[in-house]
Amino acid sequence: MRFDLRDKNASEVLKCFKSMDIKDGEIVEIEFFDSDVERFGYRGFVDLAQLFFMKLLSPIKQDETTTILRFQKLNTSNSFHESSGGCEKYGVDSEFFKIDKTEEFSFLYHYQKALEFIDIGSKKRVLNLGINRGDEFRVIKEMLPHELFSKMEFVGIDYSSSAIEYAKRDFLEDKNVRFISHDINSLGELDLGEFDLIISIGTLQSSNIEFNSTFMSIYQNYLQNGGAMILGFPNCRWIDGEMIYGAKAPNYAFSEMSLVLKDIYFCKKYLQQKKYRVIITGKDYLCLTARKII
Repeated sequence: MRFDLRDKNASEVLKCFKSMDIKDGEIVEIEFFDSDVERFGYRGFVDLAQLFFMKLLSPIKQDETTTILRFQKLNTSNSFHESSGGCEKYGVDSEFFKIDKTEEFSFLYHYQKALEFIDIGSKKRVLNLGINRGDEFRVIKEMLPHELFSKMEFVGIDYSSSAIEYAKRDFLEDKNVRFISHDINSLGELDLGEFDLIISIGTLQSSNIEFNSTFMSIYQNYLQNGGAMILGFPNCRWIDGEMIYGAKAPNYAFSEMSLVLKDIYFCKKYLQQKKYRVIITGKDYLCLTARKII
């Protein structure tokens, strides 16, 4: 399928995309003048692709004035969001396990900045709730000198037993890193103690977790006096292996951020009342980072 959208404005391009009736996996070719490509920019076309659950493929130069941009429709049913529940919804054989957020620049950059903001090198005990295969710990390991990383204690907890077993093997040589398969709703069954950094990326918003009460319980029972927190709130969906910008809310076919912003505001207000400096950063994952005001 091919369309000629040379010398069209943004409204006309959007109208064409809205009218498309294409199947999962189908590729659409669209002719643009090179001046159009320069005007909208490739970033604009990547955004356009995401709006309609597509991905932008490599462009083809047609002639000295025209470039063909190719867009492939994603398989919208291929998503861990559509998977059934249970502890192995996020296990090694799941669609979720294939995802590596730390390979996405928009996540990695802001996560690293959050770690810098709380001065990760000064922390002694780090707890990660929803660690899965350990990606967030690996970023810390890559950021810090080995002698500093090895003196810190890391505890990662996840409901998926197969993901935890994978993480244990991956960090086998790091005796200071411990992984536990357990339900976050029952943390009281574990003798965890307190931590000077607690991390949770995209986990506390799970449907089986009561967000407000769980967040307050974690703060009250597991955060050391003066400790820091990094919380990641998904503002994206994973479809066919692609990170698609925009939070999905029930009863809406389009991105709607009210629930995400409500949870962020609750945490920010709560922590500010506890004398924390709180910043909100990020894009596809909104990152709430809090450190104690000295």
